Formats: sequence, structure tokens, C-alpha cells
Amino acid sequence: MADLIVPHGGYKKLKSFQIAQLVYDLTVRFVELYIDKKSRTRDQMVQAARSGVQNIAEGSVASGTSKKTELKLTNVARASLEELKLDYEDFLRQNNLEQWEKTDCRKNNLVEARCRTMQDLRIWINGLNGRFSADGKKSSTPEIAANAALTLIGVSCFLLDRQIKRLADDFKKEGGFTERLYRVRSQERAEKAALSEKAFSRGDFKK
Repeated sequence: MADLIVPHGGYKKLKSFQIAQLVYDLTVRFVELYIDKKSRTRDQMVQAARSGVQNIAEGSVASGTSKKTELKLTNVARASLEELKLDYEDFLRQNNLEQWEKTDCRKNNLVEARCRTMQDLRIWINGLNGRFSADGKKSSTPEIAANAALTLIGVSCFLLDRQIKRLADDFKKEGGFTERLYRVRSQERAEKAALSEKAFSRGDFKK
């Protein structure tokens, strides 16, 4: 059975899960503060963020018996975060707020801060709040929060892309549960045949 059911369910140790969970916590707080309660976008953003977290976890748990399911659910998580990314980009554009460039030092600063909790993230956001940006504009809290979310989403998506590639490569090389089951059964049949042959050679079947 050890060969049949591979180690699985360690999603809490995955960096992609940890960052996606922080994005979810940030999104719940973000929509409470900055998205109209009557807007459908509010629920859509929370659901997309939650889907990113849940599907990473479900895929990890399912990996014990189905690498194919893990690959599928990890892809769903990646797609959900991409959807959430578009919502944050829309928010910045529609509210005439700056979206940070890829080379913006604030993005690198956030990544290097390695925030693990919302408290860590609040401290980081408050540290930038009210500061002047490169073009002389003051950075507002919603602008910083949205860009922080986009930065974290980008990191999580990058990690998920690597995770998906690794899962696909492993699946090609080793197959899934069905292939493992076939190998285990074949090994058991070979062992039984070997035992029978030894028994026959010892004369155990002679009258």
C-alpha cells in the first residue's frame, strides 16, 4: 500500500498555498473597504480568491490516489487567481489609480518583506501610505492594497506555474493511481509465481 498511496495532503507547507491564503485574507478585507456592497464584483473577487486557496488544498489531498485530479485542481486554482488579478487591475483603472510596473521597487520590497499574515501586510501597507510615488503623486491606501494584492497574486501564479509543470512531468514519467495499481498487482503476481515455483522445486506438490 505504501507504493500505491503516495504521500499527499501537505498543502500547508506549499509556498503557493501560503501566499494564496494571504491573498484571500487581503481580498476579504479589501472588498469590505473599497467595493460597493451591492456590486457583484464583491462576491466574485472573494470567491475567486477562495477558489485559489481551496483548489490547491483539494488537489494536494487528492494527489494520494489521483495525480490527474491534483493537476486539474491546481490548474483551476491558477485560473481563479488570474481572474482575481483582472478584478484588481479593473479596480485601479476604473478609479484612476496607478498600477505599479513590473520593475517598481515597491513590488520587490513587498516580496522581500515576506509577509506571512495580514498583520505583517498591514504594517507594510501603512509604511507606504501617504508617501509620494515617482511621478509626485501620493500613494493612497486602496492603491497600495490593490497593488500589493497584484504583487502577491503574481508570486503565487509563478509558483503555481512551476508546480503545474512539475506535476505534468511527474505524471508523464510515473503515471497515476491506475499505473501504480498495475505495477503493484504485477509485482504481487510475480512474487506469488516465484513462491509457487520454489514450492514446486522443493517437491511440496508431490503426493
